[in-house]
Order: sequence, then C-alpha cells, then structure tokens
Amino acid sequence: MDKKDNNNYKEIEKRLWDIADELRANSKLKASEYATPVLGLIFLKFADFKFQYAADKLAKEFKKKGKSVKPKKLHFQAKGILFIPEEARFSNLINIPEGSDIGSAVNNAMKAVEDENEKLKDTLPKNFNILENDTLFALLKLMSSIPMDIEGDVFGKIYEYFLGKFALAEGQKGGEFFTPTSLVKLIVEVIEPYHGRILDPACGSGGMFVQSAAFVKRHKHNPSKEISIYGQESTNETVKLCKL
Repeated sequence: MDKKDNNNYKEIEKRLWDIADELRANSKLKASEYATPVLGLIFLKFADFKFQYAADKLAKEFKKKGKSVKPKKLHFQAKGILFIPEEARFSNLINIPEGSDIGSAVNNAMKAVEDENEKLKDTLPKNFNILENDTLFALLKLMSSIPMDIEGDVFGKIYEYFLGKFALAEGQKGGEFFTPTSLVKLIVEVIEPYHGRILDPACGSGGMFVQSAAFVKRHKHNPSKEISIYGQESTNETVKLCKL
C-alpha cells in the first residue's frame, strides 16, 4: 500500500470513529455497551458486500453456461462465502422506515445470518434494542458509507481501528481483548509463521491470527493453505469478537 492510500484509510477511519463516538455520547451508553453493536454492523456490512459480489459473479457464470437458476446457499459455501439471507441484506436494513422498530429488525437479521451459517451460532450481537431508533438508523447509514474491497483490507483495518479505540475507551480492561497492533506485528515478525499451526493461549480478539495471515500473504502465499489457527480465551464476549 502506498503512502497516499494509507492516508486515505486513516482519514476514513477517523471520520467514521468521530461520527460513531458522537452517536455514542448522545446515546449515553458506555463504550463497552456500544462497541458490540457497532462492530457487529461493520462485520455485517462486509459479509453482505462479499455475498453480493459473489452473487453477481455466480449469476454471470450461470448465464454463461445457459443456466436460469439463481445461486443457492451451497454455491456460496463452496466459495467460502457466508450466506446472507434476504432479511439481513444491508440494502434492506438501510431502507427500514425510521419510525419502525429498527432494533428488532437488526436483531432478527443477525439471527437469520446465524441460522444460515452454523459456525456463527450465538456469536453475532443481538442487543440492538439498547440503541434508540435514531441512533441505530444513523449507524446503519454510517456503515453503508464504508468503502469496501473484495480482499477485505478496508474491513480489517476499520474493524481493528474501532477495536483499538474501544479498548482505549475501556482503559485497563480494554487490554483483555486488544493488544496494540504494532506489538502484535513485532511478535509475528520474530516468530515468522510461514506455515504450520499457530496456538495463541490468550487470543483475545484474534490479532495474532490476523497478523500471522498478513505475514504469510506478504510472502506471496495463501494463509488458508499455509497456516491453521487455534486459540483459547476465558471471556465469552471476547471469543465472539475473535470469531468476527
């Protein structure tokens, strides 16, 4: 990534955080209460983007082969893509009338994603009713403005940035789920995880796994083929963050 792209990322991250933090302040929620729904929406935005991209690509492939059927769940699973049901599509959530019970609609969307993707069972946040309708609607609009890329670099950077900011807001307790990225990168450079199994017995939100994958990728290999990851974590909420 060149310096200009990096500066653009930083501007996007700061703008998104400033808006999200202002919404948090207006909601009178603690950072710990606000973090889970925000991170859940960032995750859903990216998962939906990947799904829509795959759906368009599959539709073109089917058309080329003369098939008139729509891509099914198994076609997405074969490509390693989370299946996002209709009621959880971001385009539908953003068009919910402001006067509706948006919190319940987003809760149901998260549950629908879990129902279609067993590995995410009991992982996604379903506490969106703690946010007022206006705040949640503003958050949905904010997340819809995130520029995405198919490789997930933007998603990863923004998710990590928000994690770090929420950890700072939590003070000492934030260290339970987030270790500064610069420190994790240093550890990864020392252990040089080119291939094999990686165990993190206190994995927190998974920074070691993310940076190990990035290390493999920088060395022109596919992380999914070169490394397998194993982690332990004592706090259930942190396990959920790691899975996301």
